[in-house]
Amino acid sequence: MLSEPRSGRLAAWGNALLAGLVSPDDAVVAVVGEDAVHRVEGLPGEAAPVGLTLALGRLRTLGASGLRIALPAPGHPLGLSGPPEFNARALDAEEAVICEGAALGLVPEVYEAGPAGDVHVEVVWHCLPVREAPPADVPSLGEAERELAEALRDATAVLSRLDVAGSGPVAEAAIDAYRARAEVGREVLAPGYPPRAVRVLELAQRVGLLISVASENGPGGAVSASEIAARAEALRPVERTARRAQVAAYNSVVVERGVR
Repeated sequence: MLSEPRSGRLAAWGNALLAGLVSPDDAVVAVVGEDAVHRVEGLPGEAAPVGLTLALGRLRTLGASGLRIALPAPGHPLGLSGPPEFNARALDAEEAVICEGAALGLVPEVYEAGPAGDVHVEVVWHCLPVREAPPADVPSLGEAERELAEALRDATAVLSRLDVAGSGPVAEAAIDAYRARAEVGREVLAPGYPPRAVRVLELAQRVGLLISVASENGPGGAVSASEIAARAEALRPVERTARRAQVAAYNSVVVERGVR
């Protein structure tokens, strides 16, 4: 939850490009990030994979007027609208981008390449048909913000009672890493996004920090199986709420423009 989904970067900077707020080169650099290269496979009219610059331009000519994201999980098709083939692939990747106006979706497949000690990441986005229908279970920004605040309060209370609210060197390292990322990632949503979307995404990332610390910081004070199960039960709805909020934040600029 702490790491920014690749679908989020593609949607955010793709939307900024479609709105004429950034150049193609700047958009592609932001989307690729620390990866080595991104390509798009299966794009209509292209027999072979193409680079992101060409792909984003082609999607525009095919009618794409905005980009949304989906962050599905088992039993929760968040942001998806079908068909089943696309949903299954997106669920396997745990993320996807859906083009508004073009009935196309993009699902990333990540590869590691290179010798030991010099491994780099390459990403292939598979372009597939999607159903033009309302996305599943995506809240408004206002709903997401309220739900996050409530989920964070409830989870903190439960985890505090179990003595796993985040203490010790692992938790401290995670918190320090989050603060460092927050300082350099203020413009992660790209130009054109409303301030509330930035606020909601930052809160979702903060909630993600709590989930990561509580999940990865060993058993903490939860000394019995029932207490460990209670921790997992407390985190499950919080994780779901944080994913919904992320989708609401990344998709907000499309919603605000009235793209349907």
